[in-house]
Amino acid sequence: MRIMQDPNPIPWGALDRYQAHFIVKRDAGTSVGSFLAKTKLTTKGHFAAKTVTDVKWDGPGALASALNGDAELNSMIASQSYHDATIYVEPTDGAIRIRGKWKNHLEFGITKELYEIYDRIAGHIKQV
Repeated sequence: MRIMQDPNPIPWGALDRYQAHFIVKRDAGTSVGSFLAKTKLTTKGHFAAKTVTDVKWDGPGALASALNGDAELNSMIASQSYHDATIYVEPTDGAIRIRGKWKNHLEFGITKELYEIYDRIAGHIKQV
């Protein structure tokens, strides 16, 4: 038996993309929409020089309102890079997930400041 090699191999393979998820134990129950939120960033500059000037939270429920009311949290997020300032909050099975964007193996990591931001968001999730 002879195995033939594909004459047109696919030029890509598994991508080296990683994402850290912070899980908060809280059941969303029937109010799933209350725990959906995403940062809406106002920026200036382009490409690598893009900086975040203002942060608002977009979402249908009470969590987005609570996060919009925390000016200190939003200033902490605005001091991050554009990539790190993009934050998603979404319910999963029996918990609420806080996550950022995908990163490659060289960028992947959580700074102390980013951990404090996620911890503060988790506090708001527990209060809603």
